[in-house]
Amino acid sequence: MQTEEEILKIKKVKNTAVRTVVLRHLLSQEKAQSLKDIENALAYTDRSSIFRTLKTFEENKVIHSIEDGSGMTKYAVCAKGCNCDPKDLHYHFYCTNCDKTFCLFDVPIPKIQLPENFKQQQANMVVKGLCDNCNK
Repeated sequence: MQTEEEILKIKKVKNTAVRTVVLRHLLSQEKAQSLKDIENALAYTDRSSIFRTLKTFEENKVIHSIEDGSGMTKYAVCAKGCNCDPKDLHYHFYCTNCDKTFCLFDVPIPKIQLPENFKQQQANMVVKGLCDNCNK
């Protein structure tokens, strides 16, 4: 697994203390994190600094955002080699019991034939149900 510093270097993002802490937190999670989740985990880091860091990461394709229908945008680290191109898009799973959102990296979103002069910029595919923990 790549270190925070290696990921930022590959994505050409300047390394700062806040960026390292936020990325370290996201890498340590098995599920996507909302801004509130990250704020709670990094209590000594300013909310606006976290938000700016997330936006910088998203713009530079370090992370991707997920609209899972919960009303809160969630963030997850992109897989190694991901450039957030249509071929990199994947499904997400939202647990309706525990409100956790998981990336399903092994389930790519199928290519959709769009009308002429249409350009896909993103797709959001969310499967909802019970995660393995809640289904026990």
